[in-house]
Amino acid sequence: MLRVHFTGSDLANVRLARRPDPLWEIVCSLCRLQTREGALAFGPWRRMAVGLVRQGRAARGVASALASLVPRAAYFPDFLTPPLDSGTYALQTGIDRVLATPRRRLRQELSLLSASGGRPWAGAELARGDVTALSALGGTLRTYHREFVAPVWNHVDTATATDRALRTRALADGGTQALLHSLRPMAVWEPPVLTVDYPIERDLHLEGRGLLLVPSYFCWRRPITLADSELRPVLIYPVDKTPSAPATSPTSLTRLLGPTRAALLHETATLTCATTSELACATGVSVPSASQQLAVLREGGLIASRRAGKRVLHTATPLGRRLLGDG
Repeated sequence: MLRVHFTGSDLANVRLARRPDPLWEIVCSLCRLQTREGALAFGPWRRMAVGLVRQGRAARGVASALASLVPRAAYFPDFLTPPLDSGTYALQTGIDRVLATPRRRLRQELSLLSASGGRPWAGAELARGDVTALSALGGTLRTYHREFVAPVWNHVDTATATDRALRTRALADGGTQALLHSLRPMAVWEPPVLTVDYPIERDLHLEGRGLLLVPSYFCWRRPITLADSELRPVLIYPVDKTPSAPATSPTSLTRLLGPTRAALLHETATLTCATTSELACATGVSVPSASQQLAVLREGGLIASRRAGKRVLHTATPLGRRLLGDG
C-alpha cells in the first residue's frame, strides 16, 4: 500500500492536470506492451504495437531500447517523467527536460535500475551525460511516441478529458475532499491519508508541497507515483477506457444538424460535466427530449457520458469541442 499523508496546506494545493502527459503515456504504454494485462482495454493497441515491432527494425529498436529503461519491474528512472508546468504538456518540452537531467541524478537513477536487475540501453553513456547518448534518447522517445502512442492519441485525449470533467464536477460540488473521495476504489481517502493500492509498502509525506493528479490512459488498475519522495509529488491514475460511442460517421454527423442538438452540445461544452436535467434546463427542453438528443450526440462521438450513482454526467469530447471551434 501507498499512504499519502496530507497537511492542511497540501489540501489547499491539490491540482488536476489539464492534459495527459505524453511522457507518462510513453512509460505506461511500455509497461502494457510487456504484459498481457488489460486484454479488453489494450488488446487492439497491443496487436498494433506487436505488428509494428515485427514488421519494422526501427520500431523494434526503439521499443527494445526504451523497454530496457522501463522494464517489467517495480522500478524505472524518474528522470523519464519530469514535471511539466501547469497547462504545458507538449512532448518536445518534456523531452527537453529529460535531456537536461543533471549528470548526478542520471548516475544515481541508472544505478538503481541496474541494482534492481535492469540492463539499461546505453546505460554507461547516459550515466555520464554523454551528449550523443542523450540525443539518441530524445530521438528514441520521439519515434516511439510517433509510432506507438500518437495513433491512439484521440482515444487518450477523449478518455482523459472525460475523467477530468468528472473530477472537476466532484471538486465543484464538494471541494478537495470530494475530489479525493472520487478516486475510489483505486484510492481511499480517510483524512488526512490517501491510501492507494500499490505493489510495495510506502509512505509519501507531502509536507506542504501539494499533489498533482494526472489522469492516464495507459496506466492500468492502480495509481503510480515517482520513486524519489523528494521530487514534486504526483499521482498518475488510470482512467475509464470503456468506449462511450462508436466512431463518428458522416451519417451520425448529419443527424446532428438541428437547433436542439446544437444547443445541447454547446451547453455540454460550457458546463462542467453536466447532468441530463441540468442540460435540459439550460436548453429549455424536457428531460426525456434532452436524453434522446444527447444519445444522438453520443452516437456521433461528440459527447461522452458516464453514470455517477443515480445521475448521468455528460461532457463534450475533443471532437465535439473542435466542432464548436474550441479546440
